Amino acid sequence: MFACPNKDCSFCPRLVEFRVQNKLKFPHYHNAPVEPFGDINAEVLVVGLAPGLNGANQTNRPFTNDYAGDILYPALKKFGFAKGEYQKKKDDGFELINVRVTNSVRCVPPQNQVTADELKNCRTFLSNEITAMPNLKIILALGTVAHGAVLQALGYKKSAFKFAHGAEHFLDKHNIRLINSFHTSRYNINTGVLTSEMFDEIIRRISASLA
Repeated sequence: MFACPNKDCSFCPRLVEFRVQNKLKFPHYHNAPVEPFGDINAEVLVVGLAPGLNGANQTNRPFTNDYAGDILYPALKKFGFAKGEYQKKKDDGFELINVRVTNSVRCVPPQNQVTADELKNCRTFLSNEITAMPNLKIILALGTVAHGAVLQALGYKKSAFKFAHGAEHFLDKHNIRLINSFHTSRYNINTGVLTSEMFDEIIRRISASLA
């Protein structure tokens, strides 16, 4: 698939080593690059950091069985971007509407931290995915890493677009709006950096702008 590396992708030695370890520890997990979720014809693309070890790395669906998905997916459904019941597994019948979800790095990293080289190695997949979305109008970047990954994938300087929760940037060469949100991670929610209400407001704004 154009937007996802081969299941045995060897671009990132550290991630390959971690994958081998996880195959031994969790033989029933997906343990491979995680596929994007949602229609390529969607107008909205949500970009996260990377798969969680016991989340997308297990289920092969971004943010699925991960705490971050417990915030993301109900918010999308609340504002008409999804239907069905999110049950934290790939075959739960949950469907996205006019939105696609992907990650900056497609393989699970140790301690949920990616390196600059790993972001660079995966950049082509994100760039190709964005380019292949014919109706894309809005990219929602969850966190500073995703924000930077999107900009670099499209050839913009990070220094020209400062990350801030709720900030909007117009990427004129691509006629796309880049919207920032703090990541929906457990840490951000538990520390109050992000609340469900704050994130709902971001999704509400996106929905209203497409109406």
